[in-house]
Amino acid sequence: MKKHNFSAGPCILPQEVLEKASEAVLNFNDDNLSLIEISHRSKSFVEVMEKARSLALELLGLENKGYKAVFLQGGASLEFLMVAYNLLHKKAAYLNTGTWANNAIKEAKAFGEVLEVGSSKDKDFNYIPKGYTIPEDADYFHCTSNNTIVGTQMKAFPETNVSLVCDMSSDIFSRQLDFEKFDLIYAGAQKNMGPAGTTLVIIKEEILGKVERQIPTMLDYQVHIAKESMANTPSVFAVYVSMLTMQWLKDLGGIKFIEEVNNKKAALLYTEIDRNSLFIGIVAKEDRSTMNATFTLTDASLKETFDIMWSNAGINGLNGHRSVGGYRASMYNALPLYSVQVLVDIMQELEAKK
Repeated sequence: MKKHNFSAGPCILPQEVLEKASEAVLNFNDDNLSLIEISHRSKSFVEVMEKARSLALELLGLENKGYKAVFLQGGASLEFLMVAYNLLHKKAAYLNTGTWANNAIKEAKAFGEVLEVGSSKDKDFNYIPKGYTIPEDADYFHCTSNNTIVGTQMKAFPETNVSLVCDMSSDIFSRQLDFEKFDLIYAGAQKNMGPAGTTLVIIKEEILGKVERQIPTMLDYQVHIAKESMANTPSVFAVYVSMLTMQWLKDLGGIKFIEEVNNKKAALLYTEIDRNSLFIGIVAKEDRSTMNATFTLTDASLKETFDIMWSNAGINGLNGHRSVGGYRASMYNALPLYSVQVLVDIMQELEAKK
């Protein structure tokens, strides 16, 4: 039995994507060559890269609207640096909602003044700050749409004339948004899109080329756009699997379809967390993530019993992040509703035993 994979990342991928990817590793395009041994300059892989970039813009509704999609390496962590290198001229505004936002702030401080316009650090990042003000003279405003570690998610984004930059690593392609509001979006592939090893960056070209500093070649977004994500050898396998996953999502009905499924999964689990006297949610209800549900037991003595029960049921990756504790159920696009039902059944079984 394939396990019910609630891992926070690298995370579950669609079964059909895994099957196609495994075939490609042995024999890609019936060329009797592996995907991971062909030239990244070959016609076969260039077509993969072009399709991957095109699908990303299509799914987000950003085709022919002045945006470019590039696939890079280094994860979202390198983007913390690249965003500031390419965009921060004098001053930038950041919203601090957790570990990764905090890391982004740290990197940006090397390039100019960084204003932390809002923070939820006072309550261990268990809510999304509200009512903050973004200075009109800021070069950009940076936020993190979904906070994987603690399980909060921005449900709305500020109206501002400042360039809007967003780290969407853990919820990209999971819900409908007005993506034209954003000037730059970045996301590590290993949450909703593919395996670790590549990072998708969506950039509105008009925001580039405005800083005076010299940008190193491999950190310059304009270089990667001009080279069509081939400034160096790309992560061939990760890009290919990301392309397959985006095609899978498109065939299902796109973001509109998957958002409905994700909402059902989240509603099923959060309803049980709130109903069951043995469990309690960790974050503010209005800021709960549909991707990462965090919760804990109200009676710590039941931990060993519960852990054995969910493990025996074929559930994987349920332990919370070491900095938060408790449990974290990551319900990315490829996780079926049935897997969430299995978890809920276990929670109800534990309550019945109490």
